Amino acid sequence: MILVTGATGHIGSALTGQLRAHGAGPVRALTRNTVRAAFPAGVEAVEGDVTDPVTWQAALDGVRAVFLLSSLAPDAETLRAARDAGVEHAVLVSSLTVRSHPHLGPARQNLRAEQTLQDSGLDWTVLRPTQFASNTLMWAESVRAGEPVRAPYADTALPTVHPADIAAVARVALTEPGHRGRTYELTGPAPVSPRDQVAALAAAVGREVPFEEISREQARAAMVEVFGAEAADAILDLTGGDTNEELLRVRGTVARVTGTQARPFRRWAEENADAFRAGRRA
Repeated sequence: MILVTGATGHIGSALTGQLRAHGAGPVRALTRNTVRAAFPAGVEAVEGDVTDPVTWQAALDGVRAVFLLSSLAPDAETLRAARDAGVEHAVLVSSLTVRSHPHLGPARQNLRAEQTLQDSGLDWTVLRPTQFASNTLMWAESVRAGEPVRAPYADTALPTVHPADIAAVARVALTEPGHRGRTYELTGPAPVSPRDQVAALAAAVGREVPFEEISREQARAAMVEVFGAEAADAILDLTGGDTNEELLRVRGTVARVTGTQARPFRRWAEENADAFRAGRRA
């Protein structure tokens, strides 16, 4: 039995589908609301909270491997419960920023999650993806309304990764030998800038999508209200204000681990075009 936490998110939902499609055996999805969640046929939905050891314990019955997100900050108590329940292996999604920007607060949090897992007594695999293609969903409301997409660092290109590729590497790590005790840095196949992303979205929805470059200060003013000052500054550094070779470099890890080339951003845009069309919801 494989347990997928964060199962309704961009990576988790792709992972449950891929595990079923590849005949991975029994799959259980942990979600806070089984009524609203929809999973592929054959996936067992279990209601619970990965940060609550009580509900976590119930979901672990019969589980041998688990998929985790560092944003849920698995702590020692939670992982001890997993080990005591018979879980052998955990795959954790961390972030490439642990390597590229270790001084930033979110990167330190990811590193703590990695270290907690590695100290847990479980076998482990760590995935460190770069910026997600799905982050552009934050533009969906503006695009649907016919307003310009406004973003700083218009021509700073990062090797944005498709969440389904993160899921694909997780699937292989969960189901095939040779991946325990490994850390994988994951990117898309090519750098793509905000201006490029908007052009890909315009092609996907079949109409012009205007783009307006704004300053860091303008972007920060809006982001602080949503994310807080520390997170806003970190995001702005990572999207153009403080880039470095580690952040910009394309890795071939997805192809090496899965045997399939990483998906370009335009594919994500085509698959998610409805979220950006007028009259639709993200």
